[in-house]
Amino acid sequence: MKKLKITAYTDGASRGNPGKAGIGVLLLDENESVLKELSEFIGDATNNVAEYTAVIRALEVGLELGGIEFKLYTDSELLTKQIKGEYKVKNEGLIPLYQQVLNLKKEYDKFDVEHIRREYNKEADKLANQGIDQAK
Repeated sequence: MKKLKITAYTDGASRGNPGKAGIGVLLLDENESVLKELSEFIGDATNNVAEYTAVIRALEVGLELGGIEFKLYTDSELLTKQIKGEYKVKNEGLIPLYQQVLNLKKEYDKFDVEHIRREYNKEADKLANQGIDQAK
C-alpha cells in the first residue's frame, strides 16, 4: 500500500445545538485529488461534539487509506486550539473525544492542524449539512 500524505477538511454541524447533527469530511492526497468524501448523520449532538466526531472519522479513514502524514484544516478555532494544547478541554462530554483524537494522531508520522475561515471550508460544511439531511 502506498504511503499517503493526507490533507483533510472537516466540519461538524448541529441544527439546534444540541440538535440533529452531521459531519463532513473531505480527504485529499498530496496532488489534491479526492481520496474520500464522508457525509454522515450522527444523531443528536452539540456542534462541538460534531466537530470532534468529524476529526475522529477523518483520522480513522486516513489510516485505513494508508496515511502516514496528516494535515487537518477545520473552521473550529476551539477544536484547533484544544488539539494544539493551547486551550484546556473543560467540557466533560468532549474529553473522551479529545482523547480519541490524541490517540489517533499518534498513529501518524506527522500531524498538523490549522484553523481556516469558514469560506475556505465550504465543501466539508456542505457534506456536514448533507449528513444532517440524511436524518429521517
